[in-house]
Amino acid sequence: MAPLEHSNSAQEISCLKVPHTEPGIHSAIIHRLLLHFAKVSPGQDIVVICIGTDRSTGDCLGPLVGTSLAKLASPHFHLYGTLEEPVHAMNLNDTLDKINQRFIDPFIIGIDACLGQTSSVGSIQVVQGPLRPGAGVNKQLPPVGDIHLTGIVNVGGFMEYFVLQNTRLSLVMRLSEIISSSLYTAIKEWNRGFIPLVRREQ
Repeated sequence: MAPLEHSNSAQEISCLKVPHTEPGIHSAIIHRLLLHFAKVSPGQDIVVICIGTDRSTGDCLGPLVGTSLAKLASPHFHLYGTLEEPVHAMNLNDTLDKINQRFIDPFIIGIDACLGQTSSVGSIQVVQGPLRPGAGVNKQLPPVGDIHLTGIVNVGGFMEYFVLQNTRLSLVMRLSEIISSSLYTAIKEWNRGFIPLVRREQ
């Protein structure tokens, strides 16, 4: 689980936070992701790392997103972290080592659950820079991602493990559906935009 939600200071203008009930949430997330993808080079591998565990209701957001993305079987990105093969505190370092051995300078997208203020529960964030998994429950784990998406699944600041275990699965499912569909669409649109460019260069 990532640390508490990001503040929306002037120094973090790249942070988008949208309530899951917002009618235009898919368009907002897709648009922001496409802005971030402007930094991706043609031919650069995109790697999606969905962090979390299926043993905790609140912390299963990442594996749920990964499982949804796996069903879409897209050739445009490489996926780590599903309900059957989760990426969590015990295997995160090994997973990152495997990615570094397999890919040269990939563009990594981290996905995780986080806790936040009461008014922010149910929001999704798209943030430039790496997420810090485990920080919300005082674990020291390596940072993950060139950008990251988090779903604020419950209230933070007190008894985080208990809070995660008592998070509504319906909310986590809804957040995972929005994140997976928006991310898939954004990556597909980004790849479609490169096709005319490649043809012109040929």
